[in-house]
Amino acid sequence: MKTEVPAYKRIVLKLSGEALRERGARDNISPAVVREIAERIKEVRDLGVQVSVVIGGGNIWRGLSAADRGMDRTTADYMGMLATVINALALRSTLAEMGVETRVQTAIEMKNVAEPFILGRAPGPGIHTFQPIRPRRCGPVRFGLMSS
Repeated sequence: MKTEVPAYKRIVLKLSGEALRERGARDNISPAVVREIAERIKEVRDLGVQVSVVIGGGNIWRGLSAADRGMDRTTADYMGMLATVINALALRSTLAEMGVETRVQTAIEMKNVAEPFILGRAPGPGIHTFQPIRPRRCGPVRFGLMSS
């Protein structure tokens, strides 16, 4: 039997926060959906592909929508950034249960749950949260392993 060689050594997977929600469900994050996504990520990682995930937080909070309704835009965006971290932690937790080591990085300092994102430094393995205030932060990232 012939084993296929992956076309890429590294990939970036951009997930909308909405991807973590089960259709028609009231919960913002479905553990079953998160597990399914984590299983696919692990399958790709097991092929020898380095995976980096950029995840959104729209299933929990939409900063732009809140700003359009009169909330201070900066505050609304920070709340959205926190939502991305919540989603990243849900995915990291599930991957850890599967034996996949991951790191979460974010531009908002919260040392107990995530590593700081520093522009110009390779983030290495991890789930990277999408920062709505400065999305260009995701651009220069040299994506590394999500897992070991």
